[in-house]
Amino acid sequence: MVYVSDKDGQPLMPTKRYGKVRHLLKEGKAKVVRRMPFTIQLLYDSGEHTQPVDLGVDAGSKHIGLSACSDKAELFAAEVEPRDDISKNLTSRKESRRTRRSRKTRYREPRFDNRTHHKKEGWLAPSVKCRCETHLTAIRKVMSLLPVSGITIEMAPFDTQKLKADILDMKAPSGTDYQHGESEGYDNIKAYVRWRDGYKCAVCGREHIPLQVHHKKQRKDGGSNMPANLITVCVDCHKAYHAGLLPDGQAAVMQPDTDVKPMRDDAFMNIMRWAVWDRLKELGLPLHMSFGYITARQREKYGIEKSHHADARCISGHGDLPPAGEWFCCKKVRCHNRQIHKKNPGAGGYRKLAQQGHVIKGFKLNDTVLFSGKEWFIHGRREKGAFVLEDLDGNRTERAPSKLKFVHPNGTLLIERRKLIQGGSSHD
Repeated sequence: MVYVSDKDGQPLMPTKRYGKVRHLLKEGKAKVVRRMPFTIQLLYDSGEHTQPVDLGVDAGSKHIGLSACSDKAELFAAEVEPRDDISKNLTSRKESRRTRRSRKTRYREPRFDNRTHHKKEGWLAPSVKCRCETHLTAIRKVMSLLPVSGITIEMAPFDTQKLKADILDMKAPSGTDYQHGESEGYDNIKAYVRWRDGYKCAVCGREHIPLQVHHKKQRKDGGSNMPANLITVCVDCHKAYHAGLLPDGQAAVMQPDTDVKPMRDDAFMNIMRWAVWDRLKELGLPLHMSFGYITARQREKYGIEKSHHADARCISGHGDLPPAGEWFCCKKVRCHNRQIHKKNPGAGGYRKLAQQGHVIKGFKLNDTVLFSGKEWFIHGRREKGAFVLEDLDGNRTERAPSKLKFVHPNGTLLIERRKLIQGGSSHD
């Protein structure tokens, strides 16, 4: 599929007439504006006749499904993976600023009175805001390829209290049960957790000693402040655990429960769904909302295998159409590393710069390069030494820049084309 735009850059209907595309490029009547997905721009005046194109969006916290269909065929299918490192990067930044303050301005106390972001209307946590922006970026990407005439998005709410009751085999909440949580009647969550654990250390069992509340799964790794993720431990056991000095049997008590499903993504979707909906209204296109049971019914009716881009095709209202035969795997990455100096100083207390040059040996970060017949993305660069290459499946290798062939540059949305085969998908 070749995507086409007119002389003014407005999207037209795509084509599979590859011979005509080659002639237009050879005669100078068109130019290539994007390699992935392959897009050309006409350099002469053309008609603006287009067909209605419906875009289905399967919103999600970990994966976003996209499918654009006309009345006759599916024109575009993709799955987008949003960033999941926002919380971790913010924690690292906080640690760096704290150590810098202790080194340079030990006289200044931490400031806690200038936190005004949460008081602004429409404020979102950075991790949630990044996912919302990724949804909008992906939708705008499709709108730059195809003349989208309407958007249908699946925005399902999640009842986290009912999900939690199902996991713990408890009575399903109803009525006023939603207003009375576990920690009702206690000053805070920590007070409830200490009472629940009998005011004693869950590791050594000692009582009448200073107690602390430990997160089994750290917040930067996706943990929460829910009581199921908290445990009461003494100061000695807490320090020994983080220092790696506790025996395996005792350390297992303070580690995350593998059989408990985290509610982080469910909470994200409850917050994101109206934020994304309000932002989509600004695009000025007809907007419709769908729900999960409708998608499941369409998938069952037409015998469609479960996948995010297939769900998006059902959401668009064209589940009866055959798939496009290929889909695009996309991954959102950050623009650059804002850390100026490395954390660990070298000889003489000198801190090396953490940032590399914009162009190193002719290559930039996230560029697509060809090595050994396969396309890779540049994940890391060195002034002296091999570059780190990575694909969207997480496979890595290191190769000297002299052995790499430049293919095309990328922004912050990495894209790979993958063919749809019987029973699943594969690389192109």
